[in-house]
Amino acid sequence: MRSILKTTTLFIALAAGPGFAASHAETGNPMVGGAAMMADMNIIENALNSADHTTLVAAVKAAGLVETLSGPGPFTVFAPTNAAFEALPAGTVETLLKPENKAMLTKILTCHVVAADAMSDAIIGMIADDNGAHPVPTVGGCTLMAKMDGEMITLTDETGGTATVTIADVKQSNGVIHVIDTVLLPGAEKADAMKKPDTMNKDTMNKDTMNKDAMETKAETPMGDNPMVGGAAMFADKDIIDNAVNSADHTTLVAAVKAAGLVETLKGDGPFTVFAPTNAAFEALPAGTVETLLKPENKDMLTKILTAHVVPGRMTAADLTNGLTGKQFNNLETVSGDALSVQKTASGKVYVFDESGNAFEVTTADVMQSNGVIHVVNGVLLPK
Repeated sequence: MRSILKTTTLFIALAAGPGFAASHAETGNPMVGGAAMMADMNIIENALNSADHTTLVAAVKAAGLVETLSGPGPFTVFAPTNAAFEALPAGTVETLLKPENKAMLTKILTCHVVAADAMSDAIIGMIADDNGAHPVPTVGGCTLMAKMDGEMITLTDETGGTATVTIADVKQSNGVIHVIDTVLLPGAEKADAMKKPDTMNKDTMNKDTMNKDAMETKAETPMGDNPMVGGAAMFADKDIIDNAVNSADHTTLVAAVKAAGLVETLKGDGPFTVFAPTNAAFEALPAGTVETLLKPENKDMLTKILTAHVVPGRMTAADLTNGLTGKQFNNLETVSGDALSVQKTASGKVYVFDESGNAFEVTTADVMQSNGVIHVVNGVLLPK
């Protein structure tokens, strides 16, 4: 479960590495393209000021993504420099900027965007946990592979092209920018599909599919019918840990799982049903509780609490509420040996009760995993 602890936060501050510009005195942000980057300005407002990103800005305007990337996000943008675009085959940029190629341009640009505030301080851990290569799903449906090259983070696209993060952690009011030295491209099969008029349907990436609300409901490909969680795609062929680390709403849970030493357990065959409290759920605990539980001397208590959120077997929402009418309960025994009870309201909402009498709603159900299922809950379930 260690991977759960590292969710969507992405790239390590390479302060000692090459390519890092001087920090802005007021914001702590690195300079980009000779301009100060202001943490209280959004991605578009800052990008407009970078002399190194005029081509990217022109492309974003041509694709109609300005309004989206000025929105609340959060987004992580891997921002290719002008030199990166110039390295493409002659005429490529001019062709992509034509109105008839807007769908392809949009696809390429959104393959540089992750639906989370993905800072650098977790990526090295993610890469290490994934044996040197961590998959990064993007808004455009492409998957990038993050690796280390010495002290530098690299991203390999679906064509085998590799970009290096030359300036990391440029904080924005609606996310973060990481400057890269190469344009990342979708795989040939996806690119070919974008050229066919009959593929320009709701599955084609456009402004609406980058909207956070849309991304938190249902995703079509490549994760099947799984809901999005914490702004990230959840893949039914990945295990509980591999999916949880990508959720921006579960960074505290991931940290707790790591501290409790439960990563390997939750990467095992299972199957497991996990009720996954959000960051907000942990924040609702009394002040100092999380910090105290994460101390090494309290590992046993932390493990007890976390395993009180895990039930053996793969239990969907239908399984959990099977046969329930009125105010009836289904009782469950957790891995910790503690009890949970499930109730379904007349309106169809599902609530989980812990041994302390607390009741919390299942806010996102049936997030299928290769080794079980996750149900997101809005509270921390506590044993007596």
